[in-house]
Amino acid sequence: MGNWKNWIRGVALTLPLAAQAQVDLTALDRDMVGPRSQILVLGTTHLRNMPASFNPAALDGVLDRLATFRPDIITIETESGEECDLAARHPAKYGADYCAPTDAARQATGLDIPAAMAEVDKTLKAWPAQPTPVQRRHLAALFLAASDRASAYVQWLQLPEAERRAGDSLSAALVEMLGQIGKRNDESFQLAARLAAQLSLPRVHAIDNHTGDKIDVPDIKAFIRSIEAAWGAGGTVFKEFAERQKVSSRAPDLLPLYRYINEPEHLRALAEANVIPAMGAKSPQGYPQMWVAGWEIRNMRMVANIRETFRERPGARVLSIVGASHKPWFDAWLGQLQGVDIVDAEGLLK
Repeated sequence: MGNWKNWIRGVALTLPLAAQAQVDLTALDRDMVGPRSQILVLGTTHLRNMPASFNPAALDGVLDRLATFRPDIITIETESGEECDLAARHPAKYGADYCAPTDAARQATGLDIPAAMAEVDKTLKAWPAQPTPVQRRHLAALFLAASDRASAYVQWLQLPEAERRAGDSLSAALVEMLGQIGKRNDESFQLAARLAAQLSLPRVHAIDNHTGDKIDVPDIKAFIRSIEAAWGAGGTVFKEFAERQKVSSRAPDLLPLYRYINEPEHLRALAEANVIPAMGAKSPQGYPQMWVAGWEIRNMRMVANIRETFRERPGARVLSIVGASHKPWFDAWLGQLQGVDIVDAEGLLK
């Protein structure tokens, strides 16, 4: 484990005095009483880019290493039910297809997203140490109605094979949906949900947020062309990553790929390729710089969402599984929170 607060303080000392904050917030928890929270940010490739022949067993080595961290909370890069409900109520701003529909789960449970979320919270507050299959099936249905498919899959995986059937608000359509989820190449299911089930956790936590990165510009096509041109300047890094992923996708063990993804030098190159060309790109409208602003807003809101998952649990061990491009921002900003230490992902994967 690394103490990233010391790293942050070291960076601050290298800045010009005018650029430094007048108050060093990273030192305020020096006399903290009680256990400190530990956060492990795992940079991941998006498994949807893997070929259809991809075997999830290739992730077993990664899962074994992550299990040694013993997280109390696991977060994933997808939108929460609350955000999906917000988007559905404002389709003119966010689009009508912002999240997957919950019609089948609503029909099975009689609950819309807000009502299902409230019922999930109520159920988890009284969740027993040894839930029955009836309770697991019902909670899985509630999660699906709350637009939380990964958590529903966590419950599904913890059911004995003979109990993976319809009943207790879990309709035949929802059972089929859960079966299809198990076949999807998605880190929320194949990494986060599988690990949560292995550790007997009741759920995972969705922390992605796109409410602040939908940029309002008069010519969206010109905006996209401008961003793509800027990214082209840093294309070598992205092409190298894509090629490494293509080769690794055929390997029986993806642990070496995840070690590479989480190497500091690779993460630094990825962050620089994302931002430096965009900030230096010439655009009369400032489109590339707008994109960077939206990227920062998204990351800040995601970090705040992670913080919320352990607000009432000082000393929690939190695993955040997120696309590798986000990890440098997560490490830097989460590392400035009070009572929080960032765990060295590269070291854990060795």
